[in-house]
Order: sequence, then structure tokens, then C-alpha cells
Amino acid sequence: LHMGKTMKEDLTVVAKYINKLYPPEFNVFSIYAELYHNYFASQAKKNAESHLEDKDIYLLLSWVHNFYPKDMRKDHALATELDKVKLGSLLPSSLSKELENKYLDSEEVIVKNSLSRCLDKEIQRWKEDKEPEKLNGHFQSELLGIFVIQSIYSSQKRAEDISKAVGEELSCRLLKELPAFLRSYRDAFEDFKEKSKKHRYYKPILIANINNCSNFR
Repeated sequence: LHMGKTMKEDLTVVAKYINKLYPPEFNVFSIYAELYHNYFASQAKKNAESHLEDKDIYLLLSWVHNFYPKDMRKDHALATELDKVKLGSLLPSSLSKELENKYLDSEEVIVKNSLSRCLDKEIQRWKEDKEPEKLNGHFQSELLGIFVIQSIYSSQKRAEDISKAVGEELSCRLLKELPAFLRSYRDAFEDFKEKSKKHRYYKPILIANINNCSNFR
């Protein structure tokens, strides 16, 4: 953040004041921009090659795909001059792709585990001597129906905020996880229907789960 702010502020000073003090053939702005970019890129590469936590990978990818090319290089005070300088990306494409795969693998596991924990909690609730919650006057499982959908949606949204391509790749992966989760949910529900007919709230629990179907569709 400090490097990005410094680079943006300094290049703005160069573009507004320093550039016009030199003849055009000196390419003063280009020289400044390339030096700042090369240093910034070297630091990004150094970070990318070190051990990073998931949140750090996400932040670095956000810089590579969003903050740097859009917020900084498209800034109204710099865009015209920077368009003349071919700076390239903060990271080599191979290294950027490696980070993207790490992020996607991690996010897929996080969502998968989150859905599994959610189903375990729901199964536990079926066993309790407790009537299901009502939403808009109808029995429904807020935990299962809403939480699962929000987990998948928010994960997709985070990935899309990195780039459209990363968002699409994660969507493909999660669309494989969702049927697997739904199969586990169906099997658990069938087991409950078969073994818990004497449950005090048997019918309300059945209704709540049937009402979840429209949300999942």
C-alpha cells in the first residue's frame, strides 16, 4: 500500500511539474515510471515467491489484476502519460498463474469444508426436540438454505473481484462441489425420514427441508 501510494503521488508530481522542465526527447516521465515499476514488480515477485497465507495471496492477486492496472495506472492524472509507457504486469504470467491456482485450491477447500460443517449442524438440529424456524410464515432452514447459497455466492464474488477469469474458474469448481453437497444432504435427509418417524417435529422438519428445494434450484 505504501509503495503504491508513493508511486502514484510521485508520478503525479512528475507528470504535472517535472516533465515539462525537460525536452521531450529526454522521456523523463517514462524513465521515472519504468524505475518505479521495476522496483514495485521486484518486490511483488519477491513476495510471491515467499510463503504466503491465503489472505496475502488474495491481496497480492488483487494488486496484480485490479489495484495496479486499474486504480493506479488508469488514474486521470497519470493515464495519458502511462499509456505511452509499456510497463507490463507486476508479476510474470507464470508466477501469477501459480498464485491463482493456489488461491483457487484454497478457496475450493474452504467452501467445501464450510458446506460440510453446515450440513453437520443441520443434521444435529434435526435430532433436537425443537421445531424448525419459520421464514415468512413457512418452515424453512435458514442455516442450510441461506448459508449454503451465501457461502457459494460470496466466494464467487471475491474471486470475480480479482479478475473475471479467476471468477469463472472458481465458478466451474464450485459447480462441481454443489452437486456433491446436495447428494450428501439428500442422503442425510432420506436417512432422517426413514429412522425418525417418531420425532416430535417430524412433519415440520420434512416441510422445512422440502421448502429448501426452491432456494437451491
